[in-house]
Amino acid sequence: MTRRRWIADEVAGDSAALVGEHAAHLTRVLRVQAGQQFDIACGEVVRRGTVSSVADDRVEFMLGEELSAQVSTPITLLLAVFKFDRMEWAIEKAVELGVECVVPVVARRTEKHLAAAAEKRSERWRRIAHEAAEQSRRNWLPEITNPLKLEAAIASVQGIGILLAEAERERSLKVVLDGLPPGSPLSLAIGPEGGWTADEITRFRDSGWHTASLGPTILRAETAAIAALAVTLAVARHAHE
Repeated sequence: MTRRRWIADEVAGDSAALVGEHAAHLTRVLRVQAGQQFDIACGEVVRRGTVSSVADDRVEFMLGEELSAQVSTPITLLLAVFKFDRMEWAIEKAVELGVECVVPVVARRTEKHLAAAAEKRSERWRRIAHEAAEQSRRNWLPEITNPLKLEAAIASVQGIGILLAEAERERSLKVVLDGLPPGSPLSLAIGPEGGWTADEITRFRDSGWHTASLGPTILRAETAAIAALAVTLAVARHAHE
């Protein structure tokens, strides 16, 4: 039977704890008791944890053996802000797939009322990411940054950047990925409804980003994000084999 996995809020030596809302979920919903075992993600490692004490706002674990973890390619997703319900779905699925960081971007074509409200949504996006990370048995909690304007977003990421653009007609995402060194940290940029403007594409290119296509069909932003991640992860896994 597969044990549930939790991402520790606190870690000190061979002890870990979940606090606040996370602890409340264990105590009130799952009725956790001392002696039960779970997998506890502690940064870059996962250890077997045995519940040692239970309170309404704090559940403590004794940490045991380290468990094997999957090797993954670090991927950052620059996600232009779009309709919040669809964006929340995209963040949830991106985290389930294994993205390391999501950077919400206020793009030229981001609707003004969404851009104005995006900052207040950041904490909700982080909660969604936390729940998705635990549900998908992630080893660590992905970062969800505060919304950034394009220049700041580009400057915030490292590694090789790939811009998904409808204007690209020649090179598919897979072709671009096949030409890159395996295991390199990657950043993928997904535009808003209506796509990136010509000026924004120029900024990406001037910063050394590659442009790539997801094919001839026009995809919604959330579909493009998940499709791009799926292709990237498939190529990365093949390179590790």
